[in-house]
Amino acid sequence: MTTSTRAAAAAFDFPYITCRNISAPEDDAAGRKVYSGHAPASSVLSLEDDENVREYLADAQGDQKHIPTLVHQAIRKTLEDQPDQFSILNGGMVIVARGVEVDDKRKILVLQRPSIINGSQTQGELDRYFAKYRSSPDFFEPSIKFELIVTADDGLIAEISIARNFQNDVRPISIAGRRGQLDELEVAVQKAIPGAKLRKSETDVIDGEYLDTEKLIQVMFALMPGALLKSLDGDGDASNKVFTYSQKTKCLKLFQRLVDASREDSESSDVYQYFLDIAGQAWKIYERWKSHPGFRRTRLPAVARENGRGAEVPDGIIFPVLSAFSAFVDRSDKKWEITIPDVFDENELIEAAAQAYMEIASRNPQTMGKSKACYSTLLRLTSIYAMLGRAA
Repeated sequence: MTTSTRAAAAAFDFPYITCRNISAPEDDAAGRKVYSGHAPASSVLSLEDDENVREYLADAQGDQKHIPTLVHQAIRKTLEDQPDQFSILNGGMVIVARGVEVDDKRKILVLQRPSIINGSQTQGELDRYFAKYRSSPDFFEPSIKFELIVTADDGLIAEISIARNFQNDVRPISIAGRRGQLDELEVAVQKAIPGAKLRKSETDVIDGEYLDTEKLIQVMFALMPGALLKSLDGDGDASNKVFTYSQKTKCLKLFQRLVDASREDSESSDVYQYFLDIAGQAWKIYERWKSHPGFRRTRLPAVARENGRGAEVPDGIIFPVLSAFSAFVDRSDKKWEITIPDVFDENELIEAAAQAYMEIASRNPQTMGKSKACYSTLLRLTSIYAMLGRAA
C-alpha cells in the first residue's frame, strides 16, 4: 500500500495504529489518494497547520489570550475526564500532504510537506493536555482519527481547507459583501440585466433570486485579456487560465484586492473598470454557452440534455471556451467590450472544444477545466478569427 511521492525536503514521520486506503475511483483518476485510520495522539503534535484557514484560536495574541470557546472546553473536558473515549467523541483531524510512503512493517506514514487543514483546535488542546499531564505516572495517551488527503494540487488543497472548515468559517463572499466590495459590480450587472441581484452572503441562496457572484467573477477572469491579467497578477502566468475554473476563492480574493487598490491607484482603477464594463455581458455569454444548443450535436456524454431540447454543459468544458473569447475583448472609447467578428463560426469553436474534450481531456470535464492545453488550443482558434475581424 504505497503511493509514489515526489522528492521533498520536508518529510515527516507519522506513526499510525491503523491505516486504510479509502480513495474513490475519481480520486484515483485524478492522481490523488485518500487514507483513513487511527494514530497515537502524539503523532499529530508536531504537524504544521500552515494550509489551514483557521489557526488554534486559544493561542496568545501578544499579551491578550483568547477565551476558550465551547469547542475548546468540550475537547478539554473529554481529554481530562474521559481520554479513553476521545477517539470516538472527537471528530478527528484532516491532514493534507503532497506525497506519502506507507511503511506497513513499521506502521509509519512518511509524509511530504504535510499540514493540518481541519483540526487545529484539536491539536492545540492535545498540546495543552500533553504538556500538563504527560509526566503523570497514570498518563493515558488517546488515539485520534485521521483522514489523509494526498495531492500536489495547491489550488485543490486551498479549496479543501475552506470546505472542511465551512461550519466555523466566515465565507469570503460574506466578507466581500459586508465590506461593500460587490455593490458597484451589482449596479454594473443591472445595467445589462435589470433587477439582477448578486449573492453577497453565504446565506443568500442561489435559487433564481441571486446570481452566483463568485461564478460571475470567475467568468470575468476567464474572459480577461492576457495583458490585463498580467498587470493584475504579475507573478502569474497570463496565458494560463486554469485557475479561473478551479480556484474560485483565488478569483474572489484577487477581485477584492483590486477593488481596494482601485481607490488609490489609477492603474488598478483601470483594471477594475474592466469588471464593471464587462459584467453583464460576461454573465449573458456564460449562460448562453452553458446551454448552447450546438453542443447537442456533439453527443458528448458529459453534456446533459433536457427533454431533448437544450443542453447543460459542464463548467469544465465551458471555461476553456470562455477563455477563448478573451481574444474578442478589447477597449474602445474608454469602455471594455466583447466584440465578436462577423466571420466567427460558433460551430467551429464547439467542434474544437469537443475534440479537446475527447482527445486532450480523455472525456473528463474536470480534466478539461484544469488542462492548460485545452485553453490554449481554443484560444488559438479565436485569435485567428480576431485577426481576420480586424483585417476586414
